[in-house]
Amino acid sequence: MAHKGNVLIVEDDLSLGFLLMELLESEGYSVKLARNGQTGLEQFKKQAFDLCILDVMLGDTDGFQVAKQIRLENTQIPFLFLTARVLKEDRLKGYALGAEDYITKPFEEEELLCKIAVILRRSLHQTVEEPQAQFSIGDYYFDYTKQELVYQNQIERITEKENEVLRLLCLHQNNILRRDDAVERIYGEKDYFLGRSFDVFISRLRKMLRNDPRISIENVFKVGFILKIKE
Repeated sequence: MAHKGNVLIVEDDLSLGFLLMELLESEGYSVKLARNGQTGLEQFKKQAFDLCILDVMLGDTDGFQVAKQIRLENTQIPFLFLTARVLKEDRLKGYALGAEDYITKPFEEEELLCKIAVILRRSLHQTVEEPQAQFSIGDYYFDYTKQELVYQNQIERITEKENEVLRLLCLHQNNILRRDDAVERIYGEKDYFLGRSFDVFISRLRKMLRNDPRISIENVFKVGFILKIKE
């Protein structure tokens, strides 16, 4: 049987975990099973995976926290949640973290296999393309790989941190870039003083982009920032 991909399962119910493992292996997937969040993160750092399946309720933490840590290691890895709960708040929280889907326990095996196949097919198509590194921001051109901001053929070399912040703003254009998430992505941790440093970079970027009045970086009180470009 052809190898279909590497899957990490983080599930503290070992009976269900082994059942999932056997099911996916019988379909051609290579599977690693972790019984808690810490072990799951350790496995993720040791091996390349194509998909993570995370139980929401774990003994040492929850699937949401595991997903956040995984996203810090790999922003592209798809994941889905397994949950015995059907709370709308849980679903919204999961989707906000970038979850591809939810599977509610008990689940149909065929439904799970179908969802996994769709997620991996879509993920494979996305990874074939080069990650976006060049952006048009009004009258400006931003090249992330070269750390360059260009306006009317004038090139301004920006710092590494300014480069990272501007790329995140561009990727979230017209949507909120949450300060805490951005700080954690850039520095690897959440900290009040790092958040204040992040605000300094926002101020610098506003000055750099001031030549085009259509561009604004709006402050969303206590939440984050939005990069907007008027038509």
